[in-house]
Order: sequence, then structure tokens, then C-alpha cells
Amino acid sequence: MPQTAEAAEKVETVEPVARPQAPEPRKKDEPEVPPPYRVLLHNDDVNLFEQVVRVLHRLTPLNLEEAFERTTEAHTRGRSVLLSTHKERAELYVEQLASAGLTVTMEQDA
Repeated sequence: MPQTAEAAEKVETVEPVARPQAPEPRKKDEPEVPPPYRVLLHNDDVNLFEQVVRVLHRLTPLNLEEAFERTTEAHTRGRSVLLSTHKERAELYVEQLASAGLTVTMEQDA
């Protein structure tokens, strides 16, 4: 059946329906990596060189040669980086080494 002009004018235009967009792919829940901290050994006039080497070897993962090298560096340069780890472990090392009489600090690794 042919449409009249009036019937053609009465045809409503329908707005296109917005299609729902697919959700963005979820990122894997990755744990946030905390910034590393350095544990620093400082030279002092209190502890004997050999004693510092023994304490470092006993309380850290450093072997005797590494403990000797770090102690030498602290003795000649004033301080030495013993290790770099997360904040809580660095705090633990500082506490243990200070309890053994060493002069140690920690700082955030850049």
C-alpha cells in the first residue's frame, strides 16, 4: 500500500540505542612492590675491625670476604652499603647490628 505524505510525516525517527561498551579488561592484581632501603655501616672508633667483620658475617647474608670488603670500605670512606632490601627487613638488620654494637643506619634506595 502506498503511503500518503501525511503518513510519511508521522513516522517517528528512532534514535540509535547506544550499545553497552565492553568493560575494560581487568588488570591482574599485582602486589605493589615497596621501595628498597639500604642498610649502611658507619665507621666508628669503638669496634675492632675483626669484630665488625665477624658480626656482619654472622648477622647478614654476607660471606667473610664480603664482610671484610664492606668493613674496609666503611673504615676508609666513612660508610658502606651492606645490603638493599625492603623496609621491614632493613629495620630488622639495623636493630640487630646496632644491638651488636655496630653503628648502622638505613635510607631509602634511590
